[in-house]
Amino acid sequence: VQLQASGGGLVQAGGSLRLSCAASGRSTFSRYSMGWFRQAPGKEREFVAAIFRSGGTTFSADSVKGRFTISRDNARNTLYLQMDSLKPEDTAVYYCAAGQGIIQSSIRTPRQYDYWGQGTQVTVSS
Repeated sequence: VQLQASGGGLVQAGGSLRLSCAASGRSTFSRYSMGWFRQAPGKEREFVAAIFRSGGTTFSADSVKGRFTISRDNARNTLYLQMDSLKPEDTAVYYCAAGQGIIQSSIRTPRQYDYWGQGTQVTVSS
């Protein structure tokens, strides 16, 4: 599966952005658990949010809980991340990722994901 992330940009603190991740290829999108990760300059890639195949179960990092919402539309082969109440510390490159057979205890681990998008820059000014 190929992943294409979009929707990043420059926004003031307190603002909102909605990231999208379009999936293409021969594999069926609904077979994959999906995740969002981010990486700031000089830092390791960190988990942001994830969603199981059906969309019924989601996971979020404590740092974004209550502000970010992950969702998916399997009919449109698209993953979303609605980001509200953005803070300067949310500034990073955001990546979407796809994996099969990921168990709940491993959903936050980058190496569990097999496919990655190219990333989209999110910059939050203070």
